[in-house]
Amino acid sequence: MISFLKRNRYLLMAVLSVLILPVILTSGSLASEVLIFALAALGCNLLLGYAGLLSFGQGIFFGIGSYTLGILLTRTGLPMTFVLVLAIVMGAAVAGLVGWLAIRQKGVYFVMLTLALTQMFYFLAYSTPELTGGDNGLLDIPMLPLTVFGHTVLPNKTAWEYYTFVAILFVLAYWALQRVVDSIFGRTLLAIRDNPARATALGYNIIHFKMVAFMLSGAITALAGALYAMMTGIAPLTSINYHMSEVILLVTVLGGTGKLIASVLGAAFYVIVSDWLSHLWPRWLLLFGLLLMAVSLYMQGGLWGACRALGAMWFQPRGARNETKKEAS
Repeated sequence: MISFLKRNRYLLMAVLSVLILPVILTSGSLASEVLIFALAALGCNLLLGYAGLLSFGQGIFFGIGSYTLGILLTRTGLPMTFVLVLAIVMGAAVAGLVGWLAIRQKGVYFVMLTLALTQMFYFLAYSTPELTGGDNGLLDIPMLPLTVFGHTVLPNKTAWEYYTFVAILFVLAYWALQRVVDSIFGRTLLAIRDNPARATALGYNIIHFKMVAFMLSGAITALAGALYAMMTGIAPLTSINYHMSEVILLVTVLGGTGKLIASVLGAAFYVIVSDWLSHLWPRWLLLFGLLLMAVSLYMQGGLWGACRALGAMWFQPRGARNETKKEAS
């Protein structure tokens, strides 16, 4: 039992987070938004924390998921489950194209190329209003019920019913991605991140591994974009621009890179604190910027790193704690 808990501790933390959100939040839409941005941060964390790729192209995949779901739900009679699968596939396919163009570059050239591709997809969406709605976005996206073999499992008529649906998908996606990073593939990604020259010398095709990581990241992020569009009822043009990439990257770094559970912390902090500050002052972004500066200066490992440091201090034996205080003084 103890070994099971230890082996699945991060998955259990994710499930606990899903159960805690309805207790601490009164808005089902806000709770759903936390999990949706946590999903997007999971995809970004796979690239940044495990593959060492600082990508500004995450907004592409988020927007692709939103537009795919919006177009199919408003113009076809396909069931919602099938539409979500298509959105995931489209996200993976576009991520494969973006990765094929970008991962051969290194450092700042890779970052600039992903940023340029984000702008290209943004102007492509802007210049095709007959498909994407242009500047107005896709409107009146329905929130369909979850059906299995013709039977309605979740009606999705209320915000909390939709939260339950998002929570189920989030836990499944987290479980799958945790299995990926704990596998040999995930360990190889870490080796490529830390020493790509040695990984190449050992015979690993680092381009192939980065491509697979890109496609997995694109699939997860597209799922987040699709869920966000269905929740809000609109797929706006802002979902595919560079600002969305910045938000996803900010949430990832805020939570901490290298641990998937940190993405949940980052998303909860960003969404909940943003909502709280926006009710305090119209210029709440100034306060949020100061808060982010404090986190960047004093929490180098993000919120997850700070929680680990506090936990180590709290559970440290008393003698070792006193010794640590003496060394610090």
